[in-house]
Amino acid sequence: MLRVENLYKRYGNFLALNGLQMNVRKGELFGFVGPNGAGKTTTIRIIAGLLSASSGEVWVDGQRVGKDLKVLKNHIGFVPDFFGLYDNLTVMEYLEFYAAAYQIPAREQKRRAQEVLELVNLPQVEDQYVDTLSRGMQQKLCVARALIHKPPLLVMDEPASGLDPRTRREFKELLKQLRQMDYTILISSHILSELADMCTGIGIINQGRMVLQGDIEEILVSIDSSNPLLITVYKNLEEAVRLVGNHPLVTRVSIQGNVISVLFSGTREEEAQLLESLIRAGVMVTSFSREHGSLESVFFAMTEAEKEGKVYEAESGFSE
Repeated sequence: MLRVENLYKRYGNFLALNGLQMNVRKGELFGFVGPNGAGKTTTIRIIAGLLSASSGEVWVDGQRVGKDLKVLKNHIGFVPDFFGLYDNLTVMEYLEFYAAAYQIPAREQKRRAQEVLELVNLPQVEDQYVDTLSRGMQQKLCVARALIHKPPLLVMDEPASGLDPRTRREFKELLKQLRQMDYTILISSHILSELADMCTGIGIINQGRMVLQGDIEEILVSIDSSNPLLITVYKNLEEAVRLVGNHPLVTRVSIQGNVISVLFSGTREEEAQLLESLIRAGVMVTSFSREHGSLESVFFAMTEAEKEGKVYEAESGFSE
């Protein structure tokens, strides 16, 4: 759905984007994360047609984005970090104005506006003035505006910034609902916890370069593979310690209560074989799993690695 190839953006001697590569598949909810100043907003604005790249290409729904902004207008709905709302317009007037701008026929404008208000759970405010709405309601209205022409790609720049916890949670549920409706969503944020439980894919940008991208589950599995195995034993703890301690793929064993923490360098199949050997030896195991990493730990690992010139791809494993 969205492909960014070798994107550069220069401001004088400053290189804001340095050969950025990104691929967002159709139907994906893709989290675009990085520290402040990493190049997220610059990338988002180039994708949305608000800023010209120094070089590189952007493809949306199979079409190259160039000087003809009709491709963007028809295929992208954009939700900026700081959105402008017109004073002295009601919510319905505001949406009908944008429906007309997207050349939706006049007889369909109000019906379409009502549809998107229902979708973002704002049907009760159509007669209110937009500048009287709470920030959370204004953000939902901004999403409704971006959806008015049914674009296949929704691009959002820090959309949950400044929202209270309850509204932030409602906003997350809205994004999940939109993905179920086959919208493709690119959402930028510097708050990693916002993305962990809703995105299907993630890209981490630092110093204008993509240092990691891939499916969240694949990324976390890759990180988990370097984390200890945690084995909780109900019975025959001493036998369990002896077995894992003598295993050729185990480099360290520590014990806390009835939990054995093991540095194990084997594959998933070899993990299963280790568990099987414990059970055959009469060890009663109540849990057997890798200690989980987090997006925060991934982020700090990747941005530190970027200083050393390393780039990671989840699909192909970690490599320099």
